[in-house]
Amino acid sequence: MSSPNNVHTFYADAVLFDMDGTLTDSIAAVEAAWGKVAKDIGQDPAHVIAATHGKRAVDNLSAFKPHIKQHEMEDAVQDFEETILFFADAYNLHGPGSQPESPINSPWGVRTPADSSGNATPDLTPGSSAPSSRASSFAAAGARRPSFASRLNSMLTMTAVPEASIYGQPPQFDSPIMEEDQEEIITIEANKAKRELHRLQAWQIEAAGVDRSVRILPGVKRMMASIPQGKYAVATSGAKTYAYGCMTRVGITPPKITITADDKRLKAGKPAPDPFLLAAKELGYDAKKCVVFEDSPSGIKAGVASGATVIALCTSHERRKIENAGAHYLVENMDHVVCEPQGDGRLKFTVTL
Repeated sequence: MSSPNNVHTFYADAVLFDMDGTLTDSIAAVEAAWGKVAKDIGQDPAHVIAATHGKRAVDNLSAFKPHIKQHEMEDAVQDFEETILFFADAYNLHGPGSQPESPINSPWGVRTPADSSGNATPDLTPGSSAPSSRASSFAAAGARRPSFASRLNSMLTMTAVPEASIYGQPPQFDSPIMEEDQEEIITIEANKAKRELHRLQAWQIEAAGVDRSVRILPGVKRMMASIPQGKYAVATSGAKTYAYGCMTRVGITPPKITITADDKRLKAGKPAPDPFLLAAKELGYDAKKCVVFEDSPSGIKAGVASGATVIALCTSHERRKIENAGAHYLVENMDHVVCEPQGDGRLKFTVTL
């Protein structure tokens, strides 16, 4: 290594990127989603947001919503990550930043807009009885069940039609008392569904009032373009819905080796080194000969524990909050790092502090 004038050079075999806060900036949408969780459980949003950053949604939901059963957790994580993406898209699709025909201007819904690739983007305010299709990135991630949008569509349909249509032809009872009980049950269930939809509509209107769009961070395009295919991977604390959704929204093609939090091979998430160790293994390199780019304390610790050379970015945290996490280099953003492929297959990194 050399360090004249705060310029350092070193060599590595491959690169392991964290995603959010490193490649993309969706911090506003993520914090809004955790803030919503905090309100749902009656806790201080600032506390919940601070405790969840850089960790897997499954670990955070287990801590803050312990009532979620193990067999329900996968669906809970997907719902949460769809909420993040709704917050990220709401301003441009339904708010002041949208086209005239697309804001929330009807009692219950809007048309399903298309994303930049021409695919329908899931919206959480149902506008028709047909389920909204996922973008190609979500198809790659694999759909496990109907999306939150589709389930809300069903709820809306139930509350918008006469009660007889909801339940089919009401059963005929010999006893007037039994008939009255059935009508009361129908009314109670319909009112509960309507109250829930009103609550969701209020949340959606609030979400559309603030621009929380996903953005690509400085230097990322240049850095990724400079690394040969097969020499880099992504290891993120986000599950597939969120990870693929964020990257494709800013024009990043998720690399073939993208390790997400719902990968069944992982025994633990960050700050454990498991995500980076698995990513390096899948690339075919020793983690000790890789470079990790990270932004959060838990992610930096995970990178250090993997044995990799860690470059920490001050893109989501103040310098003082990450400078003692163990990173080998600390820079403002990726503009301060240059990667040059070498003839022997190695990657030369130049870091300007």
